[in-house]
Amino acid sequence: MPKILISDSTLRDGSHAVGHQLNSHQVAVYAAAAEAAGIPIVEVGHGNGLGASSLQLGESLISDNEMLISARKHLTNSKLGILIIPGFATINKDLSRAIEAGVDVVRVASHCTEADITERHITYARQKGKEVYGVLMMSHMAPKEMLVDEALKMELYGAEGVILMDSAGAYLPSDVTEKVSALVNKLRIPIGFHAHNNLGMAVANSIAAVEAGATILDGTVRGFGAGAGNAQLEVLVAVLEKMGYSTGIDLYKILDAADIAEKEMIKVIPSIKSESIVSGLSGVFSGFLKPVNRIAQKYGVDPRDIFFELGRRQVVAGQEDLIIEVAQELSHRRDIK
Repeated sequence: MPKILISDSTLRDGSHAVGHQLNSHQVAVYAAAAEAAGIPIVEVGHGNGLGASSLQLGESLISDNEMLISARKHLTNSKLGILIIPGFATINKDLSRAIEAGVDVVRVASHCTEADITERHITYARQKGKEVYGVLMMSHMAPKEMLVDEALKMELYGAEGVILMDSAGAYLPSDVTEKVSALVNKLRIPIGFHAHNNLGMAVANSIAAVEAGATILDGTVRGFGAGAGNAQLEVLVAVLEKMGYSTGIDLYKILDAADIAEKEMIKVIPSIKSESIVSGLSGVFSGFLKPVNRIAQKYGVDPRDIFFELGRRQVVAGQEDLIIEVAQELSHRRDIK
């Protein structure tokens, strides 16, 4: 069986779960635990990637650079990774500074139909000698044929692999099989999968991806991430080991790392709440959970109605301002009845 490359987004996707308030000590402690466990890639940064700290998306407690430097000090064999979304992250400021801080792996992400915007960032990172991957976010919103076309663009730009993100936790295993298989059959580079757990399918979907030919999987310890959380990394490693796949990760030490993370930085372990289920069913980005709940309470409307309306409008990350617009409209409809 092929070896599965694991990328740990606990210190990136997990940032969503604590309002992007991870501090240097927490980053350092978890990075050391991840290094001890033999995790291949440790992804660090704001939940929406480098350069995304803002009033709209949530301000980080510490700068991107502080997070990267804190992690870098404790990673020797594990590679330091980042996620960047063009439009949030600039090349001259964010990406170049991250490379100076010692980043090894760069993932360049776009909405699943907008791979064109990743060309300059992918090319730049490859020219700097970094390991570079393309990421197609909200991949449930495009048919497999379109995902193949967008992934081929990333391959042409120089990406060394392409990761499909189930950003809304909307997939079932059959969906994963269909789309991952399509990419595996058409691309020459490795394919990966990033799962969210809104419908309780994160680990099952990750396994479906592997069985369809994916060789890269993402996860976070305790599922620490946006909304209902990600594929729980320690569970994923255990299941892969039971199936006979190799990850190179020490099972006992990843279990230890999960315990350390829970003690040091996870105030509330992600769970599948009613709104999370609706987020998955409506296909809305998992990171919308907190702002939707907050705004629903302010306007006295049902957050589930907000999610379904956002899904109908095909809203994506970066369009958080539309949550207020939808809440106001729902409130107005209620008042005129």
